[in-house]
Amino acid sequence: MTDSPHDHLRVRIEELWAGRDDLSADDAEATATVHEAIDLLDTGAARVAEPDGAGAIVVHEWLKLAILLLFRQSQMSTIEMGPFEFADKIPLKSDWMARKVRVVPGAQARWGSYQGPGVVMMPSYTNIGAWVGDNTMVDTWATVGSCAQIGRNVHLSGGVGIGGVLEPPNAVPVVIGDDCLIGSRCIVAEGARVGDGVVLGAGAVLTGSIPVIDAETGDELGRGVVPDWCVAVQATRPKSFGGGDFGLPCVLVLKHLEEGERHDKSALNDVLRSHGVTT
Repeated sequence: MTDSPHDHLRVRIEELWAGRDDLSADDAEATATVHEAIDLLDTGAARVAEPDGAGAIVVHEWLKLAILLLFRQSQMSTIEMGPFEFADKIPLKSDWMARKVRVVPGAQARWGSYQGPGVVMMPSYTNIGAWVGDNTMVDTWATVGSCAQIGRNVHLSGGVGIGGVLEPPNAVPVVIGDDCLIGSRCIVAEGARVGDGVVLGAGAVLTGSIPVIDAETGDELGRGVVPDWCVAVQATRPKSFGGGDFGLPCVLVLKHLEEGERHDKSALNDVLRSHGVTT
């Protein structure tokens, strides 16, 4: 008995991966199998990673294997969309009106990424395997890396860099929860997680090893994970080395919010200004 409607496809992808050294780009059956898996990602019928409802992230490794196989099976070609020409292995998405997604000129998303209804893409880039939830804005020059998972009603502000991951297959992608505001020029990478309802101040850097500290208590809340419903900003904390004392980066939680609490722009600015942070 299978646990998923995609189990048969998963087994086939795993078999192709195990025998990948013997695969040929001319193997039409293998290519069709890989394309079937990528279509699941493209339509949102499957995700590379998703919350399990108990606070953990489940990674569907076989879908990352399918993406890696796609690169092996695909050949370089000229891709034309309107007046633009590209040279790549993976086509760009189209049919945006049917998908109910607004795409401003200059925005690009690769086939195998998903954008839910109501998504707005300013001039930006979304890579294969990424999942972008309903009504999220990917603002100007923001980048959503391969397999990154972005929640619903999120604003990725201008210049935000969301890191991608394909290898190793079991590596956890970046996950941004629902109802988040990720400030301009933030970097979230290396499997870091941002919980629901988080306001992450401009310029913050969050990776899997960056400490997240509570400003009121000084306690380290963890590494690489910003908890739900809070306002957090970039900061440093002192550490002594043989060559002297230096400030190492951390993310500082300034305020905890009630679940569902939202800041209007003035309230957000007041919170950040009171701690000497500019937006």
